[in-house]
Amino acid sequence: MGEPILRIRNLKKYYEIRQGLLAFRAKPIHVKAVDDVTFTINKGEIYGLVGESGCGKTTTGRCIARLEDPTDGSILFRDSDIAKIPKKELRAFRKNVQMIFQDPYESLNPRFTVFQAVADPLTVHAREQNIEERMDAVVKALEDAGLKNPQDLLERFPHELSGGQRQRVAIARALVVDPKFIVADEPVSMLDISIRAGVMNLMLDIKDKFNIAYLFVTHDVAIARYMSDNLGVMYLGNMVESAETDELINNATHPYTRALLSAVPIPDPDYEWIDVPIKGDIPSPINLPTGCRFHPRCVWAKDVCKQQDPGMVEVRTGHFVKCHFAADFYGTNEPPPENDVSDLAGDVAENDGG
Repeated sequence: MGEPILRIRNLKKYYEIRQGLLAFRAKPIHVKAVDDVTFTINKGEIYGLVGESGCGKTTTGRCIARLEDPTDGSILFRDSDIAKIPKKELRAFRKNVQMIFQDPYESLNPRFTVFQAVADPLTVHAREQNIEERMDAVVKALEDAGLKNPQDLLERFPHELSGGQRQRVAIARALVVDPKFIVADEPVSMLDISIRAGVMNLMLDIKDKFNIAYLFVTHDVAIARYMSDNLGVMYLGNMVESAETDELINNATHPYTRALLSAVPIPDPDYEWIDVPIKGDIPSPINLPTGCRFHPRCVWAKDVCKQQDPGMVEVRTGHFVKCHFAADFYGTNEPPPENDVSDLAGDVAENDGG
């Protein structure tokens, strides 16, 4: 275990929604995007956060970067709870925590040249620099981001760059203020397959060179395995399983984690593939299922799963699973019960009111 740089404890983010003409009189309804999430990221470590769309992983990253204000919980950065810092006092924190967004074409101002885009954080965090010092810092950041001949790119606009170059410029913009932590939100999902590996290897090199920690948000388990030292799996606002990456991949315990892994192709003709089905769509984050949130889609669900919310169980040192039967599932490769698959559709319909 390294030195913790970020400790997230019981993080919650609820969005209030109101409907109808008399909404001001009605009881507010909340979308529970992130609901009681806890994990720790160590210095120089990449923590992967995976899950399907709508599970809350991006919102978690945005809360950590304080682009969203958390509803409750704590975000301890160097023992300072930045979840409770007023926005007007966030400047020093933002210098240490930067974010790389999913789509570089959307995150870069189309009216800014490469120099203006990368130098923009310096106007806030390094106001004492003169133009020559700022130019040197921008060129160095572009070189660190793997761009060759960066002087030739300084006057170009985003539309004049390739997708890979744009994302490297976005990475340079994050690096230029020498951050200690980076939130990377699906940083390679908008890139061509041919250049994804290059950007991922670049991020790994940056981690080793500058000892920067990442929160790496992705829906692709294969990418998360390649990039991450530790891995967390989110479902419907909850963390359902977390462990060191190889431990989680080799001993996946939660039924949802097993379903995600069963969808990843294995390039081994001798691999014994076991399908772990999940039926229906993800339930509404407004009307959450009672008990275990995954039970309407789980082929192993029992009555206790519908009635009681399971707590986190430590099945092995550092390996936590939110499941009533975690101790029974750990270390096994039990196939799903065939008889329960046909009944699952009825459970989903009942949960949806159908």
